[in-house]
Amino acid sequence: MARSGDAFDPIPRLLSETLAAMRESSDAVSTVKRLCEACVSLLPADGASVSIMQDTGHRQQVYASDAVVERIEDLQFSLGEGPCFEAFTTGMPVLVPDLPKHVSLSWPVFAAQIDDHQVGAVFAFPLWRGAARIGAMDLYRRMPGWLAETEVALALQIADIATSVLLAAAAPGPDGEISEAWITDLTQDRLAVHQATGIVIAAFGLSPEQALARLRGYAFATGQRLQDVADDLVTGRLHLREIDT
Repeated sequence: MARSGDAFDPIPRLLSETLAAMRESSDAVSTVKRLCEACVSLLPADGASVSIMQDTGHRQQVYASDAVVERIEDLQFSLGEGPCFEAFTTGMPVLVPDLPKHVSLSWPVFAAQIDDHQVGAVFAFPLWRGAARIGAMDLYRRMPGWLAETEVALALQIADIATSVLLAAAAPGPDGEISEAWITDLTQDRLAVHQATGIVIAAFGLSPEQALARLRGYAFATGQRLQDVADDLVTGRLHLREIDT
């Protein structure tokens, strides 16, 4: 495929390929994978990812194109802050062309921690359709730099296609609500976090939000990934008394 600066308009072809993939398979993950690969091919981006959410406490990564963007996603999930959460909450694109120089009052811990991972710029786009808020698409590039107006427009079109794919798979309710069971079933990479959250809820009588915050706080204080803390708690390598603070 050509880059977005070329005369060739890639969206009709991409939409046609996406519809064909949806007809061939009900696997939303493989279709989202194609869309992330299109982002890297068509835009000045080194990686792309898509996550689905109900709120900042219920989030699943659908696909990440490389280890760096996976790290970006993982750090946001662990901290509960970052560009994808802002895009999801506001419904607006979040464009940060020079992350090392960006001082964000919205997500200062993320901005400080991601500097060590060779990320020059990040761009997040909401996955919204009417009342249905389903997630966000993240792009990153190693070198700082803006997306041109035409490139932002193309990213928004790809995000809209991704929204259609996920909504078709999710079948949201009349008020746009997305089933948590569907989010969990779509991809199992965060299953241990959900299980660990349930353990903390049962042990300490906390709300789901408070329980997840307790896990995040422990992960941050000990310098670990939230996923690793959850795995340790579920398998018994981490005792509940160690996070009872």
